[in-house]
Amino acid sequence: MSVLVYIESEQGKLKKSALEVASYGKAIANQLGINVTAITFNMSDASELGTYGVDKIMNVNNIKEFNAKIYANYIQQVAESENSNLVILSSSANSKYLAPLLAINLNAGYVSNVVALPNDLTPFTVKCTAFTNKAFSFTEINASKKILSLSNNSFGLVQSTGNATFENFTPETVTSNVKIESVDKASDQVSIADADVVVSGGRGLKGPENWGMIEELAAVLGAATACSKPVSDLGWRPHSEHVGQTGKPVASNLYIAIGISGAIQHLAGINSSKVKVVINSDPEAPFFKAADYGIVGDAFDVVPTLIQKLKTFKAQNA
Repeated sequence: MSVLVYIESEQGKLKKSALEVASYGKAIANQLGINVTAITFNMSDASELGTYGVDKIMNVNNIKEFNAKIYANYIQQVAESENSNLVILSSSANSKYLAPLLAINLNAGYVSNVVALPNDLTPFTVKCTAFTNKAFSFTEINASKKILSLSNNSFGLVQSTGNATFENFTPETVTSNVKIESVDKASDQVSIADADVVVSGGRGLKGPENWGMIEELAAVLGAATACSKPVSDLGWRPHSEHVGQTGKPVASNLYIAIGISGAIQHLAGINSSKVKVVINSDPEAPFFKAADYGIVGDAFDVVPTLIQKLKTFKAQNA
C-alpha cells in the first residue's frame, strides 16, 4: 500500500508544483506509515523525486500529448496495481480536467483546493479554500478511496533523504475520441502556474507599447508576466496571461499589480498569493485595501526606479 502522487512535467522537466505534491504526499505517508509512489509520463530521469520523499517511480512512455481520459485511466491502473487508496494531484489546469474522471474510475471521494495536511485521519478531514479564497472549509472524506488536489504554493517544498526506484509501467491501452490538433507553448517564459513571483499589468499602462517595463521587471525578478481581463480583452496581451476569477488563478509567493484598479473578479483570482504589492496612481483604488504593500505613484516613474534598484542590489550581492 502507498500514497500515489501524479507528477507533472514539461518537456521532460519536473514542474515545481510536482515537487510540492511529492513533498505533501511524503508528509501524509509518514502519518499513515506507508510509502510514496509517483506516476510520471515520458520521463527518462526523475531521480530528483527521491529527494522529495518518493520511494518508487512508475513511468509511462509514448504518450505524445495530455489527454484527460487516457491519463485518468492510466493513473487508475497504477493506483490499483500499487493498492493506493489515496491519490494526490496539483491544482493545474490539466489536473482539474482529469481529477473528476479519475474519481469516477476509482469510485473515490475528491476534494480540491487543499491547503494543509489532514487535521484528522479518522475521519479523514482536510482544510480547503472556499468562496474564491475568501474562506476555509474543513471537508471530511468518508469514501475508502480519496483524491486530493493541492493548491499551488500552499505546502511548499520539503526535501527528504532517500532514493527512488524507477521502472517503466506499460498500461492496458485505452482510446479517446478527443483529437489534439496542435499545442502552442511559450518555452522561454516562466509559467504563471509555477511562478513564485508574478508581475501583472492593467489598463494603467495605457497601451501594449509600454509593456517592456513589465517584462523587464519580471526578468529581473525571475517572474511570470500577467495582466488583468480588460488588457487581454483589448488585445494588448494574450489571454493566456489573464489572471482573475475568469482567467488563471494565481497563488504565487509575491504578486505585483501595476496599474490595476482591483476589481472584485481580479482579486478573487489572486487572493491566494501570499504577499500582494500594488503600484497605482489612484490612492482610492480598491486594490490597496487587499494589498500588503502599496505605492501611490505613476507607474512610469516608479517601475523604472524599482528595476534599477533591484539590478543594483543583485549586482552588489552577486
